Formats: sequence, structure tokens, C-alpha cells
Amino acid sequence: MESANFLVALSLGGHKAVLSSLNFTEVPLSLKAPMAQPSNQKTVSVYFYIPNIIGYIRVIMNCVAFALCYYQKTLFTILYFVSFCCDALDGWLARKFNQVSTFGAVLDMVTDRVSTACLLAVLSQLYRPGLIFLALLGLDIASHWLQMYSSFLSGKTSHKDVKDSTNWLFKLYYGNRMFMAFCCVGSEVLYIILYVLADEKYESLFEVYAYALGQKSLLSLLFLLASIGCAIKQVVNVIQMKSAADACVYHDMKRST
Repeated sequence: MESANFLVALSLGGHKAVLSSLNFTEVPLSLKAPMAQPSNQKTVSVYFYIPNIIGYIRVIMNCVAFALCYYQKTLFTILYFVSFCCDALDGWLARKFNQVSTFGAVLDMVTDRVSTACLLAVLSQLYRPGLIFLALLGLDIASHWLQMYSSFLSGKTSHKDVKDSTNWLFKLYYGNRMFMAFCCVGSEVLYIILYVLADEKYESLFEVYAYALGQKSLLSLLFLLASIGCAIKQVVNVIQMKSAADACVYHDMKRST
């Protein structure tokens, strides 16, 4: 009888009557389908990004290298050059694995600046006049620090953003990776060659230059190209420092108006 009433109600479209005739009981809580739980998968800490781990290895290699720089020229040269090559590797890995980070960029720049500064300090002890290398050290640190700070004041995300600059060499340096690599590699190669050639017979920097350029060999060509790249980089550092100083002054003028 109840089945017949159910069919009649369904055929007449009495959905409400059907629903009211059904006896619903609450399903026990233990039998309900479990709710979706948030994923417990943890993201990798920025400290453990692959390029940042390479950055830590670079720091260790540089520490070992400079601890031995006055006793083991060959080992120092190998460690320093490998560390320098890893500078390009960590950037490539950061882009490949989508692990670009602000911390990684800062770690990379600090490692570059400190390692170069230490090598210039060593060269200032090996050659006369040593003031040349100390001046290059100061210029490198000052120009990059000012550039970073002025970029921060301007709201830029990178110190390499120089689109608003009017200096063609400055824009070429940061806008063309190959040109920038030539200058940076040239500087480091020049410093390494000067370190390797440092000898009691050649305490004067100018004597070493005359010796290296007078060899008429692959060394002299490499030395010449490295010197050109280094010279361009120092010019860019001066332009960078002046441009950054102008940006700081402009920021002060805007704030005072």
C-alpha cells in the first residue's frame, strides 16, 4: 500500500510529499565522509634552495682559498676560479628550478664583492704601489653599495634596472649580458694573473705589465683582453657611483618639496 502511494505521488510530481513521507535519520558522525584536509606538503625553505646552497659552498671555498693564499698559489687559484665560475651556475639554476630569491641575490652579490675585495687586498700586499688596488677595492664597494641603496629608494626590484639612465655605456653594461660578462670575467682574470705572476723579482705593478705584454704569446693576449675588460668595468663603476648619488640627491629634493 505504501509502495503504491509512493508511485502515485511520484507520477503526480509530488516531490514534497515524497520527501515528507521518507523517514531520514541522521548518519552517525563516524560514518560521514571525511572532509578534505589541507595539504601537509611543506615548501622548501629559501635557505635550502639549490642556488643558495651553491652560494654557501662558494663562501667556504673562498675562506679556504684566502687562508692558503700566501702559501699555496696553485690551490688558491683553483678554488677562487671555481668559486667565480659558480657565480654564473647558481644564477642559471635559480632560473631553471624557479628558485629566484631576494636572499639569493643578496648572498650572490655579497660573496662577489667580499671575494674581490679580499683578492685586491692581497694584491696590495704583493705589489707596489699597493694603493692602486686599495683604490679599486674602495671604488667597487662604494659604487655597488650606492647603486643598491639608490635602487631601493627608487622602488626598483633590481640594481640592474638602469632603463632610466642616459649614459649609453651604463645601459650597455647592464643591458647586454655578454658585454657585462666580458668586463666581469676580464677583471677577475686580470687579478688572478697578477696574483700568479707576483714574484720577488717583480714587486712593481708596471714591471709585471711590461713583462706580461712583452711575451707575445697567449698569455699576453689574455692579459691584454682582461685589462681592457677591467678598465671598462672601473669606468662603469665610476658612472654607477655618480648615477646612484644623483638618484639619492633627487630623492632628497622630492622629500623636501
